[in-house]
Amino acid sequence: MADGSAVTILEYFTEDDGYKCGYCKGTSSNYSNGMWAHAMSVQDYQDLIDRGWRRSGMYVYKPTMNRTCCPQYTIRCHILDFKLSKSSKKILKKMTRFLSKGEVVKGSDVEPMDSHSEDAGIGHQPVACTSEFNTDIEKPFKIVSLEELESTEIQEKPQPDAASDKGEPGSKNPSVEADVSTEPFKSVPKPGRGADPTKPPCRKAKDIRREIKLKKLLQKQQQRGVADVSQHQEPSCANPHTVLLGHHVPQANRPKSLEEFIFESLTPDAVHQLEYTRFLCQSPLQAENPPDGPVSGYGSFHQQYWLDGKIIAVGVIDILPRCISSVYLYYDPDFAFLSLGVYSALREVAFTTQLQKTVPSVCYYYMGFYIHSCPKMKYKGQYHPSDLLCPETYAWVPIEKCRTKLDQSKYSRLNEDPNAEDENRLRDLGKVLVLYRNTVMPYSIYQRRKKRASDEEAVRQYASLVGQTCAERMLLYRN
Repeated sequence: MADGSAVTILEYFTEDDGYKCGYCKGTSSNYSNGMWAHAMSVQDYQDLIDRGWRRSGMYVYKPTMNRTCCPQYTIRCHILDFKLSKSSKKILKKMTRFLSKGEVVKGSDVEPMDSHSEDAGIGHQPVACTSEFNTDIEKPFKIVSLEELESTEIQEKPQPDAASDKGEPGSKNPSVEADVSTEPFKSVPKPGRGADPTKPPCRKAKDIRREIKLKKLLQKQQQRGVADVSQHQEPSCANPHTVLLGHHVPQANRPKSLEEFIFESLTPDAVHQLEYTRFLCQSPLQAENPPDGPVSGYGSFHQQYWLDGKIIAVGVIDILPRCISSVYLYYDPDFAFLSLGVYSALREVAFTTQLQKTVPSVCYYYMGFYIHSCPKMKYKGQYHPSDLLCPETYAWVPIEKCRTKLDQSKYSRLNEDPNAEDENRLRDLGKVLVLYRNTVMPYSIYQRRKKRASDEEAVRQYASLVGQTCAERMLLYRN
């Protein structure tokens, strides 16, 4: 944080109401825990998906496995030992025939367009982030440690209500200032006395941030297009008319921006368009470019598939320290006969294999969630070899050992060792890091500063779900 490294800032939501399931269509039988990620490091997200979390835009969620109607198990594929199935080979051959001869197989199975509410979290009803979050993550935080607090014997006082705060905006507590290891932020102003009727109504900070981010995104695309991951064509699919968009693309191959492609088949409903933009274009992951990392760096990327100067599909992926995580694919339904969902997955496996040659730690391909109780989502189990994540111990188990258990019960503890436990379970709530008034501090200090804090149950739940390691590294926003 103070050294300029990537920081993760989260707001955890305790809402516990069920909502409609996109798989079995139950009206209020789907349950999950969720967080709004204002910013997130790639290492933190890697550790979170290894505990069953998954992102949908800026929203990060974890299914409540023993309660939800359709348990969703995180699935990963070993790319070093990957073996093509017969069905995958057929799809590659079909693509090759189409690219080389323009052949369209009559009567071939048409891959249905994945519902945007399935497997990608958009149907998990992300909780709106309504807090006035105004922290500049580019600046260093004030940091208060328990050791510093005890050594200086700071006398804690109950936190006064905002309405009774007599201090001037920007005033500081000298005893607290002594524990600051970096330059402080500007203090948050006091609440005003009400809206000024002569001025326009106030807008929510999240709406303003979204508008600014969209404008910047569109400006960047107009200048140089979307910066995507370049890939080489495979020999079996080599064709000058089908390439993935790289960093240097001829102007003639840019007839549409990503937003134009996404919105082309949508209604003019602005809310609908913003939802797709939030889901497909926004990401909390901060780009990181370590010297020993991939040439593209770590973070979120769009892979664009072009055919004869027309973009026909866009894949959203996250490049993380140990894997490539497939987020979603959006494609032109006119080309559904090419089974672009499976084809893009095979291309992403090939890309992961290529990346692993230069970055050995990237050796897995994460496919999101496997749902054994949903026939439509069981196809992911055909990618071999694959593992499922045990929902209780967070150990990886070969899928072949899981199928019998899941046939008997849709929720199962997959780890075969009855004595195994979650090795990263919560052990010390006091060490959970929180961000309070632009100051980073352990939860134990936060409790002493804010005497009337009544959020211990929520913080304990959050820390139990993310694990002790992440809880001591990520910042839980408190207001």
